[in-house]
Amino acid sequence: MSTQIRFQLNESDLPKFWYNVNADMPVTPAPVLHPQTMEPVTPDFLSALFPMPLIQQEVSTERYIEIPEEVRDIYKLWRPTPLLRAARLEKLLGTPAHIYYKHEGVSPAGSHKPNTAIAQAFFNKISGTHALTTETGAGQWGTALSLAGSFFDMEVEVFMVRVSYDQKPYRRILMETYGGQVFASPTDRTQYGRSLLAENPDHPGSLGIAISEAVEVAATSGGKKKYSLGSVLNHVLMHQSVIGEEALMQMDLAGEYPDVVLGCVGGGSNFAGLAYPFLRHNLLDGKRTRLVAVEPMATPSLTKGIYAFDYGDTACMAPIVKMYTLGHAFLPPPIHAGGLRYHGMAPSISALYKANYIEAVAVPQLATFEAAILFARAEGITPAPESAHAIRSAIDEALDAKQKGEKRVILFNLSGHGNFDMAAYQAYFSGKLGDYDYPIEAVTEAQKSLPMVAEMA
Repeated sequence: MSTQIRFQLNESDLPKFWYNVNADMPVTPAPVLHPQTMEPVTPDFLSALFPMPLIQQEVSTERYIEIPEEVRDIYKLWRPTPLLRAARLEKLLGTPAHIYYKHEGVSPAGSHKPNTAIAQAFFNKISGTHALTTETGAGQWGTALSLAGSFFDMEVEVFMVRVSYDQKPYRRILMETYGGQVFASPTDRTQYGRSLLAENPDHPGSLGIAISEAVEVAATSGGKKKYSLGSVLNHVLMHQSVIGEEALMQMDLAGEYPDVVLGCVGGGSNFAGLAYPFLRHNLLDGKRTRLVAVEPMATPSLTKGIYAFDYGDTACMAPIVKMYTLGHAFLPPPIHAGGLRYHGMAPSISALYKANYIEAVAVPQLATFEAAILFARAEGITPAPESAHAIRSAIDEALDAKQKGEKRVILFNLSGHGNFDMAAYQAYFSGKLGDYDYPIEAVTEAQKSLPMVAEMA
């Protein structure tokens, strides 16, 4: 019999609820702190950045949060997304492992990011928000929020990390097609951006800097604009749980259950979106699936960072959270996986990693692109450089299973396609890409500026 490749759900199978990991967290989360007073934040402070429905989701301990019908109707444009078995890759590797991937690149924006962008735009719209500001690295999040803004007739301003703005012009054009205004960060539109450009007119930017600019614009808008974040915060990770909820049903269709679940991590949203529903079964039903976060060796916050309170942005305007961090002042190397160039990690992922409920590995840039090309030639899909980190680790797991003679069921999140990342592939083919070693001196220096916070958790 031939191997079944695609495992499809019907539109009626679209999840009706998001899964909130706060309900089942086996470790007590640390408080979120005010960036100036270093005291626990109040809803009044957060309301300058976020609408009240999202603040309520951020702190909720309900296990399931209902997905509004207006959001589900838009999800139906591409959800449920397919689960595929990478049988051709398995054959190429000669592994007894079974490799599955959830293909989030089928969304209109080409990635998993619309899962939360649509939700955030909806809750902002019903709360009276007039416009949204945000940052973006590789452009996937900015594209998703621009798309969401077009659906709900809201203006969107995107501060795109300058190195990615230059590397990925077609991402910018796609954002503009959806109606987003895109600015290369650091910009002259904010006080913080102007201060950086005064020091270095050719500043390459970073996600932390772009966050600072977007936060500054929202905070000084008199309530007319709110800030949207594409990762890190609990409500963002929760919106992404539709990925894992669908995957659970699809693995049941395949008649298998994963031994290991993998996802790339920058802030952690696509990994959490796939992994957290499986974590729920580990915690409540005694399952033993390994959950592995895969990060770049150039910005290894989990594997090389420290677990401490730190600012979410470079200008120290965003709330302070306890997370694995390289230091908010750390300037990541200009790797092509721009969406993973962040100094910290989602607080919930950080707490779970600290308590050994999830694992983490770091992979180098060249090996990541090698895996991406192997996958593209076997499966026909060119992955985004970010997603290729998960592919690299999935291949390594499959080869380990081959060496040990084990049947192993591997599931990873193909979080986005790489159709707008051809400059990165061109650089790889022409030998212009290199590996960036962990910059210990830069990280050590950046960690000196961590906020002095009394230990609370």
